[in-house]
Amino acid sequence: MDTKVTLSFNDEIIGKAKQFAEQNNISLSRLTEFLYKQITTGEYKSLDELPVADWVNQVAEGKAEYHTKARKRKDMKAEYLSSKK
Repeated sequence: MDTKVTLSFNDEIIGKAKQFAEQNNISLSRLTEFLYKQITTGEYKSLDELPVADWVNQVAEGKAEYHTKARKRKDMKAEYLSSKK
């Protein structure tokens, strides 16, 4: 079963991705699904292990933060509520 997702990307990147997908006879949706499947296979324990980790830092809006320590539910709730102020 397919699920619809709305994402925002840079126009130039999407143009190149569409070209790549077309050259490989695949839709952009299936290409995106394929990439997500590759990174969620369970072979990677953290974002740093992904082969794309280097460019994630380059395209992130600001410094990317990866929370790898287990956090208490109370702390996460407080962080969420303070971000909404």
